[in-house]
Amino acid sequence: FPCCPLSLPSRHLSLDNMPVEQNPPALSFQEGAGSSLTCNFSTTMTTVQWFRQNPGSSLLRLFFMTPGTKENGRLKSTFNSKERYSTLHIKDAHLEDSGTYLCAAEAQCSQQA
Repeated sequence: FPCCPLSLPSRHLSLDNMPVEQNPPALSFQEGAGSSLTCNFSTTMTTVQWFRQNPGSSLLRLFFMTPGTKENGRLKSTFNSKERYSTLHIKDAHLEDSGTYLCAAEAQCSQQA
């Protein structure tokens, strides 16, 4: 099993006393518009995941990221581990993009002798 817990913040969550903040906590935009969400970390993270959840549905993973940029259709995610943030960009929003967006971050595990 993994040695570090995974966090799924919707606003603020403490991950072993390492706060993760998602901004903005709530967002609405018009169909056809673009928008961005950002997760900021107080410590260096090794991986980030972005999820969407629709009411009454399970989580849908949009991205699993190591540092860098990935695109999937109208969605694009960037993860900058040095600057301690990840962004999710939605281009040309559609009605089916509605939902709750969550980011999950995992920190480097320290090896103890």
